[in-house]
Amino acid sequence: MSNGLVIAAVDGSEHSLEALEWARLAALRHHAGLLVAHVLSDSAQLYAGRRSSLHDASQPPEYADPVGDRVRALLAAAPEQPVEVRYEALEGSVPEALRVIGAEVRPLVLVMGSRGRGGFAALLLGSNSRAVATTAPCPVVVVPPAARASGGAGGPVVLGLHTAETHDDVPAFAFAEAAARGTAVQVVSAYPVPPSVPTAAAPPTPAFAVITPEALAGNGGDTAPAERDTLRAQQERLAPFRDRYPGVPVEQAAVPGGAAEPLVEASRSAALVVVGRHHPRRRLGPVMMGSVANAVLQHAHGPVAVVPATHDEPA
Repeated sequence: MSNGLVIAAVDGSEHSLEALEWARLAALRHHAGLLVAHVLSDSAQLYAGRRSSLHDASQPPEYADPVGDRVRALLAAAPEQPVEVRYEALEGSVPEALRVIGAEVRPLVLVMGSRGRGGFAALLLGSNSRAVATTAPCPVVVVPPAARASGGAGGPVVLGLHTAETHDDVPAFAFAEAAARGTAVQVVSAYPVPPSVPTAAAPPTPAFAVITPEALAGNGGDTAPAERDTLRAQQERLAPFRDRYPGVPVEQAAVPGGAAEPLVEASRSAALVVVGRHHPRRRLGPVMMGSVANAVLQHAHGPVAVVPATHDEPA
């Protein structure tokens, strides 16, 4: 990512204001502008419609917007401002309004909190956050509450990579974010385990390592064949991104079974976990988010970026 705009979706909740700060810092890292988008409440939208239909000049021209006032005050007090800051009040449902502005503006990323106003305290992911991550035509970063996050702001960018199916847009996003942060990309890929082979009950913690082509050249060593093949496939998929970002260190890990739980575990120390929205070769119909992305969003301990494939954007 570079230049362009970062969108921060806010509703006045503490969760959304934490996401606003994440978005402000992202805009600074990428030398980008910041667009703060607030979808007006139902009462505000009803007021605007009533005033417009009645042409009642005695009423104030605009509904009071305390969210906008608070956002402007917070940004004014921030130690550093992005190159451009805009605020827009939107109408419509939250997922649709953000989908539309995302399609119009084509931001680098859209940032929002994991839950907004009115969410159940026991839920880590609200319905609006999930809907936006599922349908937005741009990468969406979902920021968990500060009480949930494990403090990995200075950590690596963790990339969930299906070596055969993940679209190139996903590693491209991860490498660009790591380059802007001056940190490493840690890559997690899963390999299948035969049904007859039992796996440990606890999710494996990824053992990240710098893997060289020389280390994978032979067939010996302690590495299992399936793990070695997965690491080799990672090397092939990552080669163009290593060339594009030679200053970004790359660490690799291959885990047996599924990738979701190791990615959740890695999120404890990660600055950001990056996953693809779904496998682009699969037609999921109305279910537009894959199981790995959904599980990581539900359980991660830090921010998660869900990246769609460009050719799968909604019309």
